[in-house]
Amino acid sequence: MMQVLQGIGYGIVALAVLVVVGLVVLTKLGDSTASCAADYTYDAATRKCLNATDGDPTDPTNSAWTNSGYLSDQLGSSGLSGWVPAVIAVAIGALFLSYFMGRKR
Repeated sequence: MMQVLQGIGYGIVALAVLVVVGLVVLTKLGDSTASCAADYTYDAATRKCLNATDGDPTDPTNSAWTNSGYLSDQLGSSGLSGWVPAVIAVAIGALFLSYFMGRKR
C-alpha cells in the first residue's frame, strides 16, 4: 500500500512541476507577444500597457496575449490544478476501500 501512495505522491509532484513550468512558459510567451496601442508601452511587471501621459493602464489586445492569458487561467486554480485535491481524495479513498475489501477475502 505504501508503494501505491508513493506512486501517487510522485504523480502529484510531477503534475505540480508541469503546471508551474507551463504557467511560466505561457506567461513569458504572452509577455513577448504583447502589443500595445500607439503611445503605450508594455510593462512586464504589471502585464499592462502603460501611457506616460495619462497613466491609465490597459490590457494588450492582440490575440496571442489574450490566448496565453486564457491558457494560463486554464492551467491555474480554475483549471487543471483545481482538480488535484479531488484526484488526491478519490485516490486515497480507493486505496482504503481496496485495503479493507482485500482483508475480507
